[in-house]
Amino acid sequence: MGGCVSGDLKGGKQAIGGTLHRPMDPPPNNGGGGHNDAVDFFFRSRGLHALTTQIELALSASKLLDRDVTSKSDPMAVVYFKKTNGSLEEVGRTEVILNSLNPSWIQKITVSYHFEILQPILFQIYDVDTKYHNVPVKSLKLEDQQFLGEASCYLSEIVTKRNRMVTLNLQNRNGHGNLRNLGTLTIHTEETATSRTAIELAFRCSNLDNKDLFSLSDPFLRISRIAESGAPIPICKTEVVNNNLSPVWKPLHLSMQQFGSKDSPLVIECFDFNSSGNHVLIGKVQKSVSDLEKVHIERSGVNFISASHRGREKVLKGQLFVERFLEKEQYSFLDYISSGFELNFMVAVDFTASNGNPRNPDSLHYIDPSGRLNSYQQAIMEVGEVIQFYDSDRRFPAWGFGGRTPAGTISHCFNLNGNPNGVEVEGVEGIMSAYAAALHNVALAGPTLFGQVVNTAAQIAGWSPDRSSRN
Repeated sequence: MGGCVSGDLKGGKQAIGGTLHRPMDPPPNNGGGGHNDAVDFFFRSRGLHALTTQIELALSASKLLDRDVTSKSDPMAVVYFKKTNGSLEEVGRTEVILNSLNPSWIQKITVSYHFEILQPILFQIYDVDTKYHNVPVKSLKLEDQQFLGEASCYLSEIVTKRNRMVTLNLQNRNGHGNLRNLGTLTIHTEETATSRTAIELAFRCSNLDNKDLFSLSDPFLRISRIAESGAPIPICKTEVVNNNLSPVWKPLHLSMQQFGSKDSPLVIECFDFNSSGNHVLIGKVQKSVSDLEKVHIERSGVNFISASHRGREKVLKGQLFVERFLEKEQYSFLDYISSGFELNFMVAVDFTASNGNPRNPDSLHYIDPSGRLNSYQQAIMEVGEVIQFYDSDRRFPAWGFGGRTPAGTISHCFNLNGNPNGVEVEGVEGIMSAYAAALHNVALAGPTLFGQVVNTAAQIAGWSPDRSSRN
């Protein structure tokens, strides 16, 4: 079985943990309470502060059950938050480690820690079946995998430890004991770094020792950061290059969050890949990011070392080269906002008959005399109240579609405010007023066709920033 990540390589040969995260990529799922720039802006605009801290969970396990017949289990960890109603909300998944009963996962799980509340967290371990070895982990159906054990605790139990690490005994589902030892799970937490610094690295090697008998080694690099406790924490690995003693790997992208600082020691290990999971260490070097930058500038190679049988270090002829070293800044969503980037909130309301007669309480368009908002009003308010802060003039295009207008024709893109000369309204309140007025002037019709609205919105998005000429 192999590592379940996307890519061209199969059977655990893919690169993990060193991919580029674009500035506008969505944040990871972190249990519904994690960091979000838009939410933070929303709080600050009201003089409020969310009392949260972003942390990363690094997971490792030992002495897992072996569920496979001809090989070892291929474990993956899944992390959940337990809600107050007892339901589970998935936070994230690790990669799959090939043939290992003592895995140390590279993929970290990012969560938001709230010190003022109890946050029950659940960890489950699965053995991923061979036929799913090339399926992305997010797409895996857990019911198709073999359950290896679970453990739970409060998040505060981990972060309050002096070494921010806790080891839990794995149990059967729902915390039931077992006569068999299911192994242990170790969770190590670290606060997410706030630095924007990131580096792009490209490695190559030359003259590696050959560890295979009938072919050449299949080398890959694994990079680990040394934690405060002295233990190495894997942060990424390259893809495997088949049958090559002078491999060149694809570039890696590492954030300060991953490597700590430019002076923090990194252990770079070169392994010969084996599908059995028993990868053979070819050699290793220990260098900081600053050291790697110097190696790149000097165009020099660093010799790998290995431990001899007597515990002494042996310098090998194989060398590591840094072909590319590029330091860059990663920009957040708010960086774009503060530099003048704006969002324009556009609204299109469905006036097709499938919504139900607005006079009936079960209609999605029903205006409740008590003031309770219908589904459309709720959506407009909840989205609009956040988005409106990112539009300086707070003028929003608003349309309707699928309704019969006062002119007697069915339109699939009409101005919600009824003004033929202007589609924009003032603020969220303007949208709400235009919608309420349209319900009195537009009859529900059909069919549901929103292509015209999408095309019109796309045209506006492609226009000049000068919006004074818009209709």
